[in-house]
Amino acid sequence: MAMALRPIDNALPVTPERPKKQAKVAVPVQKRSDSGVNDENQAPVPPSTDAAIDYVSSENLKPLTDPDSNNFIEGFDSKDWVKVCESLNNVRRLAIFHSDILLPSLEKVIEILMKSMKNPRSALIKTSIMASSDIFNAFGDQLLETSTTNAFDQLLLQLLLKASQDKKFVCEEADKALKALVKSMTALPLLQKLKPYVSHSNLRVRAKAAIPISNCVSMMGLEEMNQYGIVPLLQMAADLLNDRLPEAREAARSIVMGVFKAFTANEEEKQEAWQSFCQTNLSPIQAQSLLKVTSSL
Repeated sequence: MAMALRPIDNALPVTPERPKKQAKVAVPVQKRSDSGVNDENQAPVPPSTDAAIDYVSSENLKPLTDPDSNNFIEGFDSKDWVKVCESLNNVRRLAIFHSDILLPSLEKVIEILMKSMKNPRSALIKTSIMASSDIFNAFGDQLLETSTTNAFDQLLLQLLLKASQDKKFVCEEADKALKALVKSMTALPLLQKLKPYVSHSNLRVRAKAAIPISNCVSMMGLEEMNQYGIVPLLQMAADLLNDRLPEAREAARSIVMGVFKAFTANEEEKQEAWQSFCQTNLSPIQAQSLLKVTSSL
């Protein structure tokens, strides 16, 4: 019997060895570190270097001691994205404190901003959006001149796309840039630039374009509205009133209210004059939707 027990005793250590070899429990730990959930494992991962990026507000930027836009443009060729962010911040300083030096290279700089916004790294995207705001504030309507207008059109599209993203901090920064754009430019030409995007296939882009359009309208008088065309403006608003996103519908209501106030400013019978205009120049469905917005006034 003692001889028969030996193989049984020898078999016992074999079974626990198998679960020991299943040290594959480490696999989910690696997955967590890749997704950024496990803080302890983030140190060696590239995203940890985002902490080295300092998102400096425009008010806290300092002038450059030796400004030279060409040197900073060369810095964008670096494969080190941290250095590219530094170059973007230097462009911001040029825009704020040395705009005359940056002006000859403005088209090239806008192209660089667009390239950075398309980069998958969020730090580059946000810094390039911040640079866009500073450039809008520095140059305003100059961006609509022939030499830069095509580049500006592409930059505007990128901003609307970034404002439509799911990444909250990127989206919020793009919203700030769009607000800076409205404040820095003449309303009428900017409205003309924004108009095509309310027909964009992406419903979030439509909504993001509708908001600055409504802000432009709020800054326009009746004369500027007539230059653009009150009827096309109201037709655009009527279409947005039926949009799927509430932001677009709210912007449309703001547009209607802005046009109503400007159109009826010198009218004694405001509702009657407004109703007559809408029913004469718009389709019955469009007129009805606009009159519903203003009926409570």
